[in-house]
Amino acid sequence: MRTSSTFSILFWIYGSRVIDNKSNIYVRITLNGKRVNLSLKQKIDIDSWYPKRQKVKGNSSNARRINSYLDDVKSELIQCYRDLKSERSVLTPQLIKSRYLGEDKREHTLKDIFEYHNEIMADKHSSKTQCHYRTTQKYLLTYLESKLNIQDISLHELNHAFVIGFESFLRGFVPKHYRKKIQNNAVMKHIQRLKRMTSLANDIEWIGFNPFVKFKLKLEKKERDFLTGHELSSIEELSIKIERLQIVKDLFIFSCYTGISYSDIMDLTEEHIIVGIDNNKWIMSNRNKTGTPFKIPLLNKAEDIIHKYRFNIRTRYSGKLLPTLSNQKLNSYLKEIADLSGIKKNLTFHMARHTFATTVTLTNGVPIETVSKLLGHTKLSTTQIYARVIDKKIGMDMELLKLKLG
Repeated sequence: MRTSSTFSILFWIYGSRVIDNKSNIYVRITLNGKRVNLSLKQKIDIDSWYPKRQKVKGNSSNARRINSYLDDVKSELIQCYRDLKSERSVLTPQLIKSRYLGEDKREHTLKDIFEYHNEIMADKHSSKTQCHYRTTQKYLLTYLESKLNIQDISLHELNHAFVIGFESFLRGFVPKHYRKKIQNNAVMKHIQRLKRMTSLANDIEWIGFNPFVKFKLKLEKKERDFLTGHELSSIEELSIKIERLQIVKDLFIFSCYTGISYSDIMDLTEEHIIVGIDNNKWIMSNRNKTGTPFKIPLLNKAEDIIHKYRFNIRTRYSGKLLPTLSNQKLNSYLKEIADLSGIKKNLTFHMARHTFATTVTLTNGVPIETVSKLLGHTKLSTTQIYARVIDKKIGMDMELLKLKLG
């Protein structure tokens, strides 16, 4: 298929910036409908400008000097365009301007765009999200060093082959802290972050193409695991004498009846408990992950756990609402609680949030719009995954009913 580009150069004066009837001459570089302007620092009387010919009128020495300069500028810009066109397949007016000004001597690299992103997004992303980007950056640098034998790569060298090579590397990579291969959805999340980096580079005109144009993200749909009412009761009724397991049990049950995630629970203080519009106690805060506000009326079982630790030595000195514990230890101790409760599922702390959405709220008739607000979701579609789980449960319950009725 034949392809062509439209490249043009226009000299003009800025009529709205005239001072004492004088204005600077500008050059406009246009390529495929995109344009960029550059001041040539040449001031002339606006009456001496000939717009149609893009020249200074007359044959004075000053007019000849400026017109000769404009011819040189045009020739240099055309040469920059030709040189860049021979060097890479995709061009932008900004690249031509940078080459003319001598600003493109060092091309921007993969490290550059990550550093730029981490700097401008420092106050926009949560610390957890920033941590995810740093992990992706670390894996990319490991890929460059171990597979390509380089420390960094120019953004203009990124292409479809690089993307699928990175994907292949991730699928076989075993991080030291993880001890097993990265699963498909985690691989896709890292690819997704790389895609956002290249989109950002395109937006700020560090590159003029999209390396992901042929790549399709393949996320696997996974149902959210949760505890049934019976399983939740078995944990609640479990008698534990070991203090560390008792604390973990209480934190898990608290999350089951509030839907609050681990990181948000660890940040809760007395200040987050307020009297709501209904004159009852609510927990109000913002999600660490997204910054989205959440407001949750306190159910009795959650309030009882708060009272239990109100004067506990662990909370008195930390200033927190509940005892604090690392996420790693929390999930490790939950495996012991699962064994003691006879639960065969892979019990994790995040399962408590899923249990709140399904067993505690949706199953008991709480509208999905309300559940979405309680969970602090920004989109209703995020909450609808739980509705599909409930539909499946309803189907299973009806099958049991059919068997009973014969």
